[in-house]
Amino acid sequence: MSSTIVKYGLLPAKRTILVLCDVQEKFRSAALYFSEIIQSSNKLLQASKVLDIPLVVTEQYPKGLGSTVPELDISHAKAVFPKTKFSMVNPDFSKKLDSLCEGNVQCIVLFGLEAHVCVEQSASELCALGLQVHIVADATTSRTQEDRLLAFQRLQQIGCFITTTESVLFKLLGDKENPHFKTISSLIRKPISPTGLAKI
Repeated sequence: MSSTIVKYGLLPAKRTILVLCDVQEKFRSAALYFSEIIQSSNKLLQASKVLDIPLVVTEQYPKGLGSTVPELDISHAKAVFPKTKFSMVNPDFSKKLDSLCEGNVQCIVLFGLEAHVCVEQSASELCALGLQVHIVADATTSRTQEDRLLAFQRLQQIGCFITTTESVLFKLLGDKENPHFKTISSLIRKPISPTGLAKI
């Protein structure tokens, strides 16, 4: 992997995939800021479709926790993986990863639930594989703010970039002359309720 990408947190569109982690029905009433997470996630999902950035989706024990919530359109996902392991990194996921971006995935944009469990454990294993992981804070949550914010601290300690939806979208665009600039700009202009990232 390019040391420049690792050091400076670039998101080259042709070397990046988006991964939606376990945004499922059973978490709806328990997860903090769930409706705000849906708003941010929707922007990322729409952008992945417009910009042709591969999307992979995971679902933790869907038999018991339900499928991905219907508000999120994941019809363009390259794969939807059910899992019981908390980390999403398993042979099926790894095989799919190897087939995307012409076999040269360098960056993972990771968001979903829960920050301190499946997101954190997945990010740790992805970093161990040499991938640069960007955690989208305003699209990632837990049941408590303490778990959420402390997870972000630990994720930074292992080398993840903690970012926002808007930052990710502008990095993927790269240039105002990008032919999809107007479409993505319209997504960015849609207001999102604050997630309370800076407070406990």
